[in-house]
Amino acid sequence: MPIITCKGNRKGKVAQEITSKGYCATKKTHYFGVKLHCLALRRCSALPLPNALFITPTNTHDLTAMRNILEQIQVSPVVLDKAYSDKSLANRMLENKSELITPIKEQKGATENMKQFDRVFNEKYNTAVSKIRQPIESFFNWINEKTQIQIASKVRSDNGLIVHVFGKLAAIMLLLR
Repeated sequence: MPIITCKGNRKGKVAQEITSKGYCATKKTHYFGVKLHCLALRRCSALPLPNALFITPTNTHDLTAMRNILEQIQVSPVVLDKAYSDKSLANRMLENKSELITPIKEQKGATENMKQFDRVFNEKYNTAVSKIRQPIESFFNWINEKTQIQIASKVRSDNGLIVHVFGKLAAIMLLLR
């Protein structure tokens, strides 16, 4: 989830030690800020329970940020988005008796017939993965709805950004219980 200190063509001058310029594909916008990463445990008929929450500069790839945690995790299955689709990570997780499930990326260079068959299968599979991932997307939306955590434009320092993010997360954890 992006936490935005400024967006558009503006130059980010706040909390420069922990922020960077990035792009949010879902919002179709360039921004300065950090990304909030969350690894959560699924719960029936409730929002997921966060197990790990941390921030990285926006220019840090999601896979790079979470690789160490995911390589050591011993929970199965772990359902993540396309950014985490990596064979070496999947193999490492299998060694720990954990399974990585991500949407399937479209392969380049396949024949037209194979592409059409694969496309139908991939769409069905990706829809199923998206349905499993839907609670974490709802969790992020709920956090933002309750705290407006994504808007950090009034933050003026590194410490201010840390307090903005983790103060709001602490408050939300009280509501989540």
